[in-house]
Amino acid sequence: QVQLVESGGGLVQPGGSLRLSCTASGFSIGTTAMGWFRQVPGKERLFVAAADRQATYTTHYADAVKGRFAFSRDIAKNTVYLDMNTLKPEDSAIYYCAASNRYVATVVDEYDFWGQGTQVTVSS
Repeated sequence: QVQLVESGGGLVQPGGSLRLSCTASGFSIGTTAMGWFRQVPGKERLFVAAADRQATYTTHYADAVKGRFAFSRDIAKNTVYLDMNTLKPEDSAIYYCAASNRYVATVVDEYDFWGQGTQVTVSS
């Protein structure tokens, strides 16, 4: 069955770094667009980063994280990563990994499969 499992969340101090992982099963990440979203309870789920379903693996980032977060992948491990640096309290949220059958996907409705989420808390 299709499944996405996130890991790597936790509590970090402002200015710190964290790497989130998302391992896929039931499909290859090389055949889909992949994305990361975040959500605070009671608020809408927001786009963070994504990679196109293209050979060049073009990446996209929300303005709030551009220059601080980096999207990468390991095809052999069928895993994508979100490297988060210079973390701020406003980055605190539940982070979700998602897969899309579209070539380009940057909004919630364009994604077909979602992980369970992993909590990231940035606080001193």
